[in-house]
This record gives sequence, structure tokens and C-alpha cells, in this order.
Amino acid sequence: MTKNELLDGPSMTRALTRIAHEIIERNKGIDECILVGIKTRGAYLAKRLAERIEKIEGKPIRTGELDITLYRDDLSMKHDNEQAHVEQVDINYVVANQKIILVDDVLYTGRTVRAALDAVMDLGRPSQIQLAVLIDRGHRELPIRADYVGKNVPTSGAERIVVHLQEVDGEDCVTIYKED
Repeated sequence: MTKNELLDGPSMTRALTRIAHEIIERNKGIDECILVGIKTRGAYLAKRLAERIEKIEGKPIRTGELDITLYRDDLSMKHDNEQAHVEQVDINYVVANQKIILVDDVLYTGRTVRAALDAVMDLGRPSQIQLAVLIDRGHRELPIRADYVGKNVPTSGAERIVVHLQEVDGEDCVTIYKED
């Protein structure tokens, strides 16, 4: 297996800073926006985006976290009684008539995002839902595209992209693994 680094720590920081600026510009500020990170790595990326946006705008953006386990169509995490294992949804704001910006690390088939869309809609009816991802690797199975992308990386099905974050893995980098 061959391993190549796609983004190092500084490159990741620059990509997130660019996405933060794009979010502010597209939404003409942040007053009606809520950043919602898809657990686990998307939640950490959303916190980083929120920090950058606050530095730029001079005020905090509302944030939340979403565990989409229950909403996945390939649900595999279950308790012994075959019931889905669901973690906390941590969005302390009314989502109705707000712009929700979902944040995730890698966009691949689109199934995680579809599950997140279902979860958000169960909380209320936002005026708009946008998607920000660090990496878009293609291979969509559903008609979903990101509004904000840190890096587009065309891949094959045999390749795997792994995002390492300081908060979870002790380092910031994005690597691609290719089968030899």
C-alpha cells in the first residue's frame, strides 16, 4: 500500500481559512447561519471554521454537532437488542428559517450527507442547507455536491483518504492510500 500526503497542517489551515471567507461572502455575513459539524471529524472542523469566522467577523457564529448514526442507510452500530445506537445531537438553536452549513471531512458517496440532511430536517425547516467539506473525492452515489471545498481529489475506488486532526490523531494532515 502506497501512502501520499495530500495536505499538511499549514495547507489544511489555509483551506479552512479560505472556506471561512467563502461562507461569510456567500451568506453576506453570519447572522442567519449555524455551522453544524458531522461527528466526529466534521465537528472538529466546524469548531476550527467557527474560530476563523469569529476572527474575521469579530463575533461568534452559532455552532452545533450532529451524530447521523440513526439516519444511515448502512447502519451497522446496533445494541444487542438490534436497536440503533444514537449519540447526542448538540444543536442548541432553532434551525427553522436559518442557514445550516453542514461540515464534514471527506465527501465521497454522499450517503453521510444524505443522513445529515434527514437529521437536520427532523429538527425543523431551515431556509437553506449548505455543505462544507475539507476533501471532495468524487464517486457520488447520490446527487449531492459541496458548496465549499478545501481540495478536490479525484480518486479511484481502490484508494482511501484519511484525514488526521490534532484533536483526535495528534497531527494535522490528509493522506491518500493506494493499493499497489
